[in-house]
Amino acid sequence: LVMGVIAVPFWQRLAPYQQNRLLAFLNPHEDPRATGWHVIQSKIAIGSGGFLGQGFTHGPQKRLAFLPAQFTDFIFSVVGEELGFLGVLVALALFGALIFILIRIARRATDPYSSLCVFGVTGMLFTHILENIGMTVNLLPITGIPLPFFSYGGSFLLACFMAVGISLRVAWESRQSGYAEL
Repeated sequence: LVMGVIAVPFWQRLAPYQQNRLLAFLNPHEDPRATGWHVIQSKIAIGSGGFLGQGFTHGPQKRLAFLPAQFTDFIFSVVGEELGFLGVLVALALFGALIFILIRIARRATDPYSSLCVFGVTGMLFTHILENIGMTVNLLPITGIPLPFFSYGGSFLLACFMAVGISLRVAWESRQSGYAEL
């Protein structure tokens, strides 16, 4: 009850498109042809993938353009549709391995600045991964955050590669100063 009373002034400060986005998150079937369209089509795409998927470039949601922003915001839905549950598990395992390795690099850094830098890179990538996957399965509101190393777009992809490159440099320096293996 207290949270509801506190939320009212914040709700009134939101722009109409932000309110619609939150309402679509809470109940996408209230307006399935407008604000709820993205999430509904995303869940259909992921669900139609099955265990092994529809096959590369054979997903009907992507091929028939029912899924909006399929190369950017909803690329994870395309992975689920075309590569299935197995492909999603592989993608999640690769993301998990990347996060794990970055945490190890950050913990073994030779100075606090390098450690904080790599932890920052790890936090950025983890947040983007969590938000993008969460929005495609309707666990989080749609925000338009790209999926690292998957989403189409040059500037974000370049930023991700640069961030990982900086982290690899920190790992190299840590190894040169005494750590035998990372």
